[in-house]
Amino acid sequence: MRLQSFAFHRFSTLLYSAVLTLGIMTQAHASNSVIASKTAFQLPPAAELQYSIKAKQSGISLGGSASVKWMVSNHNYQILTETRAMLFGKILDASSVGNIDDFGLAPEKFVEKRFGKPATTTGFNRDSKTISFTASAETYVIKGGEQDRTSATWQLVAQARAAGEKFKPGSEWKMFVAGRRDAEEWTFKVVASEKITTAMGEINTVHISKAPPPDSKDQTLDIWLSPEMEWYPVRLKFSDANGEYIDQTLESVTKL
Repeated sequence: MRLQSFAFHRFSTLLYSAVLTLGIMTQAHASNSVIASKTAFQLPPAAELQYSIKAKQSGISLGGSASVKWMVSNHNYQILTETRAMLFGKILDASSVGNIDDFGLAPEKFVEKRFGKPATTTGFNRDSKTISFTASAETYVIKGGEQDRTSATWQLVAQARAAGEKFKPGSEWKMFVAGRRDAEEWTFKVVASEKITTAMGEINTVHISKAPPPDSKDQTLDIWLSPEMEWYPVRLKFSDANGEYIDQTLESVTKL
């Protein structure tokens, strides 16, 4: 029982990050070093996506599920995510709301509510041009294009939809991403075209990888986006150096 309890604790901690929040824990940085640059984007249609989650933690196989609602209208967007662990029920609610500007998604508020913990809020104050956190005293300057852990995936989707042939193996896509208490630069690298087997059948995807920073023990993140399905995320996999992982695969998509 102790081993199972420990495995679930680690599983749930990683799941908090895995449900399209791309939540790799980071070290705090004093400033945003990313130079703001405008990249073409094309937002995907509103949809609700359902995922199954498989994991291996402490030698034990575990499972869960996740749902993501992506909603966009006029110049506003909203993303709602929910994660459930088998036998334990809902362990995470997360949301990102904001506007759409010349850089793409422009978050105003990112809220994350973990099982048994108070909600945390990351605020993007456009008037004072600062990012702030209820979970820490860190602040960052808004230069344009900054994302939170939930909006980052959909910003990448929007960029991929508009990039055409530029979104090719070897190309890199950078953004500055804020989490619950700090932020850092992320670099996504396009790897290759691959087929992914899902409950919906085989789906053609583009594999993108986000390696951890140098000398970091953070997880490697792999994302598979589907050009034939509006570039929606079909699969995400978080891998540790010791072989443990969380693998999230699409089960259904409903246009809203």
